[in-house]
Amino acid sequence: MKTLFPNSISVQIKREDLIHPFVSGNKFRKLKYNLLQAKAENQKTLLTFGGAFSNHIAAVAFAGKERGFKTIGIIRGEELAQKVNENPTLLFAQKCGMQLEFISREEYRLKSELSFIENLKHKFGNFYLIPEGGTNALAIKGCEEIITHEDADFDYICCSIGTGGTISGLINSALPHQKVLGFPALKGDFLKEEIRNFAQNENWELISDYHFGGYGKINAELVLFINHFYAENQIPLDPIYTGKMVFGVIDLIQKNYFPAESKILMIHTGGIQGIQGMNIKLKNKQLPTIDIYV
Repeated sequence: MKTLFPNSISVQIKREDLIHPFVSGNKFRKLKYNLLQAKAENQKTLLTFGGAFSNHIAAVAFAGKERGFKTIGIIRGEELAQKVNENPTLLFAQKCGMQLEFISREEYRLKSELSFIENLKHKFGNFYLIPEGGTNALAIKGCEEIITHEDADFDYICCSIGTGGTISGLINSALPHQKVLGFPALKGDFLKEEIRNFAQNENWELISDYHFGGYGKINAELVLFINHFYAENQIPLDPIYTGKMVFGVIDLIQKNYFPAESKILMIHTGGIQGIQGMNIKLKNKQLPTIDIYV
């Protein structure tokens, strides 16, 4: 996609979602060096965390199957144990061979505690731990490879934000004249500190006006935007991350946020697998659904 907007502003989208059919976008980048490290440590099992429709869970499940690892997913919400067959993401992960362990939301909040991790090792044996969302130093290393020398002409690099790993990699690899804009998919200012833990430069800003109510929240306006964007460009957008970012970038252009003749690159971070699950939620709320079939 390459589109010219008013004031000679140009916008392109980098299709990271096309890297791999099942481990797409930033999940591929984040897992690349973690999988190599797990192999180097002779680990046989990957263990990670995620929610009901987690792109990360789906990606780890398939990547583990593809690379010969056993996989364990610690899933937020005990009630989901009885609903796997109704959940496209968890059913996919299970079919990839992932062992799903459902825990309460209270327990899930302890996922970073050493004592909690030790209890998991006692239960499951030794494993290579990949944090929720996949963000760690090795993930940042992978995300630093998203931007290449071919992207040097762009003035702005835009991406959605979940855990802050992808934008940290972009910040580290962006050129001095480039500004990285992050569009958080969830409420809260805590992401700034998370990003500063990994990002080495100051060439970035968070745009927090396009989360549509918080993580996993969506309304009819966003659904219609995603459907219209697909009809116009034949590019599917996921409703949790990239759809909100693209909506925000176009809205900011219309509000004259960007200087004339700006060259903007939007990063498509994948997540298309989540559309099926989101449509189930939308139907239950009697809202319009996302008319993208991939």
